[in-house]
Amino acid sequence: MILSPLIVVFQSSITFPDGSFTLGNYQAAWQRGNFLSAFANSTLVALSVTALQIITSALCGYALARLNFKGKQAILLLILATLVIPFQLLVIPIFIILKYAHLINTYWSLILPTAANGFGIFLMRQYFASIPIELEEAATLDGANRLQVLTQIMLPLARPALVTLFLFTFIGEWNDLFKPLVFTTRPELRTVQLALSEFQEQFTNDWSLLMAAVVIATIPVLFLFLIGQKQFIQGIGSTGIKN
Repeated sequence: MILSPLIVVFQSSITFPDGSFTLGNYQAAWQRGNFLSAFANSTLVALSVTALQIITSALCGYALARLNFKGKQAILLLILATLVIPFQLLVIPIFIILKYAHLINTYWSLILPTAANGFGIFLMRQYFASIPIELEEAATLDGANRLQVLTQIMLPLARPALVTLFLFTFIGEWNDLFKPLVFTTRPELRTVQLALSEFQEQFTNDWSLLMAAVVIATIPVLFLFLIGQKQFIQGIGSTGIKN
């Protein structure tokens, strides 16, 4: 069921001159849309944001799950409250900060605004809370400090949650059109979704090329999901075990 819409798009973008099979539409869409640089930009931005979110989410999630400090529940509620605030409401203050920091029209303007995420922190917090604390106590008795416990015990055990966070973040950044549209104007910073939007405006009536371009933009995230779907399902299913 997941693949059926993509199969329809794939079939509609294949040409069959004289009954023969050809992928000419994909080659034409790739060349006319200049997707190579857009793919490179989207990959750089998505991987950078994903790496930063994994780091920040793992550190904050572990602190909220295991450390005891004053105001922990209030901080958790505040983090959860950020989930109901649309990014579009924050774009003006973020734009002003980036402008004064001279980061507009740079890769940093596409990376820093989403370097931390409340969903990722809550996801890792829930998964860490589901891991038996006895494992940490045994490691502490063996002389491990907090950082060693996190990196050598907790993170390997939290692999499903990390894969889930990776997929959510990478796919979200790959499909993001809003940030490149607001924070960049330089053509060399075009991402895949911005290139696809421009391609759609240029070839409005050429449905074969449009469908080919959509498939080209979809293949990377579909490939990642197919690889990590088992860990993704396991991670989602385990995050609500313990409060």
